[in-house]
Amino acid sequence: MQTFKKEGNGPTPGDPVGSPRANATTSAIVRHWQQAGADDRLAHLIRDAARGMTRCLQWRLAEHGVSFGHWMFLRILWEGDGLSQRALSEQAGLMESTTHSALVRMEQAGYIERRGLPGNRRRIHVFLTNSGRALEKKLVPLAEEVNAEALGGTSAQDIATTRRTLLSIVIRLAEDEQRALAAGRSIPANRALGNQPES
Repeated sequence: MQTFKKEGNGPTPGDPVGSPRANATTSAIVRHWQQAGADDRLAHLIRDAARGMTRCLQWRLAEHGVSFGHWMFLRILWEGDGLSQRALSEQAGLMESTTHSALVRMEQAGYIERRGLPGNRRRIHVFLTNSGRALEKKLVPLAEEVNAEALGGTSAQDIATTRRTLLSIVIRLAEDEQRALAAGRSIPANRALGNQPES
């Protein structure tokens, strides 16, 4: 079986959407799944499908001056703002330090404001500004457009089956993670992994 390796030739976070490097990687991914991908692992297919949807949303968001990272937080805050920075980090699945950096930039852009609540000024909560809230009507249709593009030509039955399968995967892997945590296992930081002595 042909193996497609992206190490060293995939797009980096700094590669602009539509750049030759990014386009070459996209073409290579499509060729891989068309030619030899039928026997490849499902995890690779899910990753590449997610990458494609993310990239297509990125360039749509960029036309409105919004980064994908800011979109992730805005989407959560549109469902209910006033969250603490820690709660926002947990929902986004990111480190608090990463969340803090993004929130500083979002505040500078005028999308959010951070403030303490009466009785606990030290705990910072995040609130949408009018500008941040107004972005929902502009940006959500872009995500819906990407979903429609991705699923075009797919039957409702196949979409329902895919949803059930992916939900089952999410639940089973969450249960596997909980078992690992209960057994005292953890994932060390990449820096720590790189400093581990060879066994």
